[in-house]
Amino acid sequence: MSVLPLVFTSGWASGINAYAVVLLLGLLGRFGVTDQVPHALQRPDVLIAAGVLFLCEVVADKIPYVDSVWDAVHLVIRPIAGGVVAALLAGDHGSLSHLAAGAVGGITALLSHLVKAGTRMAVNTSPEPASNIVLSLVEDLAVAALVVFALFHPVAAAVIAGTLLGLGIALVVFLWKRVRAFLARRRQRRRAPAPEGAVGTPR
Repeated sequence: MSVLPLVFTSGWASGINAYAVVLLLGLLGRFGVTDQVPHALQRPDVLIAAGVLFLCEVVADKIPYVDSVWDAVHLVIRPIAGGVVAALLAGDHGSLSHLAAGAVGGITALLSHLVKAGTRMAVNTSPEPASNIVLSLVEDLAVAALVVFALFHPVAAAVIAGTLLGLGIALVVFLWKRVRAFLARRRQRRRAPAPEGAVGTPR
């Protein structure tokens, strides 16, 4: 129970940017800022992989429509990452608390991922790219700040993460009309016939 607030916050953060969570926790543990980070997250190969993937996400997450494709690919990855990070933070491998922590982290990551993906679909209905860039930067800063805060004030961080998750769900429900419009336009583009004269199209 004592690690549950940290598990919840890490799950929320993993649903938004799992690579940033792994990289940040690993670096904080490796440089001795905290002793709560398991050694598995501090391994050089884990840090290198997380760093490379984090840089990929930094770019993809700020490009309209590319960010939604990236989110679709990570529908499974982020919840799994959230569950694994939560289980590692809980320790006591194979115990009931270990399994419960993994479940909490995974479910929380899935919910925050769905909030992020739904919000991005709504934002992508806007013709300008600035909103994607600003939103991505805010998400990255929120993840970094809350993960660090959770290591020293886990309960307060969990309250903030829960509030953000609740507000995010409410926002996605409110913006659902824009999300449906985005999906409808994408379906229309897929069904649209190829232009006359295109490669493989009879003249």
